[in-house]
Amino acid sequence: MNAISKIAILLSIAVCSSSCIKEKLEETYNKQDEQIDKYITGLLEKNESYTATYNDGVSRLTTKVGEGPELSSNGSISFYYAGYTFGGSISNSNLFVTNHEPSATAAGWTLTEDEAKALTINMNDYRLLPGLKSGLTGVKGGEECQILFTGKYGFGNKAFGTIPANSALVYKIWVESISND
Repeated sequence: MNAISKIAILLSIAVCSSSCIKEKLEETYNKQDEQIDKYITGLLEKNESYTATYNDGVSRLTTKVGEGPELSSNGSISFYYAGYTFGGSISNSNLFVTNHEPSATAAGWTLTEDEAKALTINMNDYRLLPGLKSGLTGVKGGEECQILFTGKYGFGNKAFGTIPANSALVYKIWVESISND
């Protein structure tokens, strides 16, 4: 076997391996989407005042309707949040970040005065996860909701702190105010 044949075989193996990895990842995301849909459907069936909104692969379950104008994709928002890794349900043991004092307390966390302040952020901020940006677009002042998305719209194939790579995430959101100016 000559060198060109060996290189061709190695390239074929690399392409097949890459294809298998992409297929497994898509399978993971599809399972996460199914878990998210099942979770939302269950909550919608239990409480007819809840509503679901879908935007660019992201689900938002509104548990308390807000008032006023909807947040635009270029607006600013002030809100409290609690972020959880999502495996079909929400548990205090899966909490990875919060500025919401009651959520912190329920999980056995203590927040400093600075950590327990509402976050104000422009929707164009580069640090905003794609899933959060899509999920927050359209919220109103005073709204309470849960934003759920697959790892594809979260941290992707990179682990982040205690969050494993490709993790589905859910953020509970308490909107204080929005501005589209």
